Amino acid sequence: MHSKMAARFRFFLLGLALLACFATVANSHEEPKVAAGIDFSYLGSSGPEKWGSMNSKYALCANGKTQSPINIVTDDVVKNKKLKSLVRDYQSTNATLINNGYNLGMKFNPDVGTLKVDGKEYSLIQMHWHTPSEHQIDGEEFPAEIHLVHMEPEHGTLAVVGILFKYGSSDPVLNKLKDELEELAKEKCQEDEEARIPVDKVNIKYLRKTNKKFYRYIGSLTTPPCSESVVWNILTKVKTISKEQVELLQAPLDSSYKKNCRPVQPLNGRKVEVYQKGDDDDDEDD
Repeated sequence: MHSKMAARFRFFLLGLALLACFATVANSHEEPKVAAGIDFSYLGSSGPEKWGSMNSKYALCANGKTQSPINIVTDDVVKNKKLKSLVRDYQSTNATLINNGYNLGMKFNPDVGTLKVDGKEYSLIQMHWHTPSEHQIDGEEFPAEIHLVHMEPEHGTLAVVGILFKYGSSDPVLNKLKDELEELAKEKCQEDEEARIPVDKVNIKYLRKTNKKFYRYIGSLTTPPCSESVVWNILTKVKTISKEQVELLQAPLDSSYKKNCRPVQPLNGRKVEVYQKGDDDDDEDD
């Protein structure tokens, strides 16, 4: 008798969990739900326009003068002959696929690779996806953007390489992550603040093969606390991604985070510089 009552109780709890999942979907048109452990979203009263007033630590999101992302107007970029090519050295490595609640990312093991920016070396620490893109080129928004985040070990300064994606053939890295992304999607109704799935031997070498031209500007993180002094390098070569892969990147996220792109921010007098391969014979080909 006791076992029957226990079984009924477990069934009751399961029913409540399912109702909670359905309620999240059914109420998606109402005030957006903020994910557990996160106090911002991309819609409504917790959306980007409100970030700066939600938390004193997020003040730069509203008051900062060098914020990201931006719209890059190609007619206004400045050619800087002093810029050097991006020297990137990435290796295959084990990694961890992470659902942060507001985006999907991948944290790498130490020594996965480095980025050299004007003689200063940064270590690759993680990458993450935004759908649609955060940066725009001449007002064009792309289906996806990936950010490869690098840190300078001594001072902790950041340099980010941004790669834009248009619809077309599937992306090789995401092809390898299909099973793990589907597994994350199945867990989207759980209350864990951060879901983690180990991934064996991720090959990101191909992400380095677009050095012939890039845009450079000084900006910020595109999520709270919107910290500034980030060195941004937006590659001009647009890669391809399938619609199914974009859906896979969005599936594990709650409705108010599926379109996780911050609106473009004013330049406030900043100049976007451009590097184009010329006399730099050490630059790698596509």
